[in-house]
Amino acid sequence: MQKTRLQLLSDLQAMLDMAKTYATSKETKDKQRQIWIRIMTYIGQVMNSISKSFDAAQVTDDLKRLEKLTNEAVAKEKGGSEAAWL
Repeated sequence: MQKTRLQLLSDLQAMLDMAKTYATSKETKDKQRQIWIRIMTYIGQVMNSISKSFDAAQVTDDLKRLEKLTNEAVAKEKGGSEAAWL
């Protein structure tokens, strides 16, 4: 269980780093920047939740919501084609 938690946190850290890259890119438009910042905030909340307690059902729901938010942001970034990178 602890190994799974650590792997999730590691994966989420990588996603946070990627979202930060998009949020701080000079090419990112203001509207997209806001979306990426919102995603960063949500990733942080999920990481905090995983760190505090490990409720598998809640983590699954959080990760699905995060995937949806990220796919929407990537699709808008790429001009409308939805990307499934998670």
